[in-house]
Amino acid sequence: MVASATPSSQKLPTTLGDLRKSAWSLDRVQHRGVKDELRENLIARLRSGEPLFPGIVGFDDTVVPQIVNAILSRHNFILLGLRGQAKSRILRALTTLLDEQLPYIKGCEIRDNPYAPICKRCRDLVAEEGASTPIAWLTPGERYIEKLATPDVTVADLIGDIDPIRAARGGHDLASELTMHYGLLPRANRGIFAINELPDLAGKIQVALFNILQEGDVQLKGFPIRLELDVAMVFSANPEDYTARGKIVTPLKDRIGSEIRTHYPRTVEEGIAITAQESWSDRGIVPVDVPPYIREIVEHVAFSAREDKKVDRRSGVSQRLPISTLELVISNAERRAFLNAEATVVPRIADLYAALPGITGKLELEYEGEMKGADVVVNNLINAAIAKVYDQYFADENTQQIEQWFHLGGSIRLADTMSAADAAKELENIQGLRAKLSRAKISAKDSPERVVSAAEFLLEGMAAHKRIGRSEERGFTAPDKQQNRNAEAGRREPEPDWEQAGPRKNRRNFN
Repeated sequence: MVASATPSSQKLPTTLGDLRKSAWSLDRVQHRGVKDELRENLIARLRSGEPLFPGIVGFDDTVVPQIVNAILSRHNFILLGLRGQAKSRILRALTTLLDEQLPYIKGCEIRDNPYAPICKRCRDLVAEEGASTPIAWLTPGERYIEKLATPDVTVADLIGDIDPIRAARGGHDLASELTMHYGLLPRANRGIFAINELPDLAGKIQVALFNILQEGDVQLKGFPIRLELDVAMVFSANPEDYTARGKIVTPLKDRIGSEIRTHYPRTVEEGIAITAQESWSDRGIVPVDVPPYIREIVEHVAFSAREDKKVDRRSGVSQRLPISTLELVISNAERRAFLNAEATVVPRIADLYAALPGITGKLELEYEGEMKGADVVVNNLINAAIAKVYDQYFADENTQQIEQWFHLGGSIRLADTMSAADAAKELENIQGLRAKLSRAKISAKDSPERVVSAAEFLLEGMAAHKRIGRSEERGFTAPDKQQNRNAEAGRREPEPDWEQAGPRKNRRNFN
């Protein structure tokens, strides 16, 4: 909540008597549930014009308005989206709409309301101590409890069960409320309880959530009692699992107030902003300078993968892919800088290929992709991304002079460990190259690291368009005759015929 709406936390009451005399009035604490609290603080933030969910990029016009409507309606809601769409991040951001401090009876496992305790221990304590009942305070972070749904989750984990050890130590009868061990849900009382991957809960566990979602209470196993909990429940799930028959219990789905769908970044610019925000780029040892075209290529790899037929779209391509890829790109450039005692870390295109492990592990491939191999698919994605970004910088640039240099027998190999100074000397031999780099905002005053990075980008783009050749062994060379014929014909190299790709025993059979 905004600071002005919360009573001063400098002298917080420590007893129930002091609490009654403070700004935390009876009406404020007893009759204001957590959903009302979220609603009031959200309204205050809307009126003040403050950002609703700082750090959440790309959802301002789509997801955020739906979340706002759900909170204003006091709904429990679920976020549906593929992996890496910031679902958990959004749920955790809800704590920013909670009060800075909230009083509860000190020592209570379910953070009981001092004015209206619901557990027997606290009721007895207030009856016995009265105004001297000790009070403690909760922060927003302590009022958020998250559980990852797995098939082995039990009702006792979520709701609670009898604790015979507690009964024996306290000398209580097993029928006493004092022998109860509370699960995660009661312990989230007066806060937010989030369940990630809701459909992974067993059916009987989903049924156990009916009461809390509809009537607002839970019944603990073996006890004829009801705990009227004050909880805002939020969930996340994969759309395919949530809508598939047998994965989600229909009555539970019916009890969830709002169903909100998330999505991947809609534009490359949004993706770049998210990746820049989440990736570890400032290493603190040597200054890191990531050229804009490197960031664009990294993001285009993710965008291309989401559209590629060889990648499983149902699984999705997480936003963690460009984040991890950029970190590995910087790390490879950092390794080169340390080896060559360079003053600045400037990534090159070669570092993208070194980041292959950060991409292959995040892609689920279809049958055709598996037949080609993850490395081949990823290399094609990188190549396509380079070609696309190259067109944004050099689409109308005349590169015939550079092409002629290679056709006359010129070649150059730039290893990813080669120092910028050595690489710059090699590149000086290519006629007309330096003059073309102004499109990448490279001037005569730029460092060798930036010049080499831009030059390699230009050459890689030309190779992606088959204007020059490229191989791991020989580096950049003249294109071979087959590439020239393909380029002149305006068509791609033929795809392999998978029906004739090899013996039948090496192919999968689907029955």
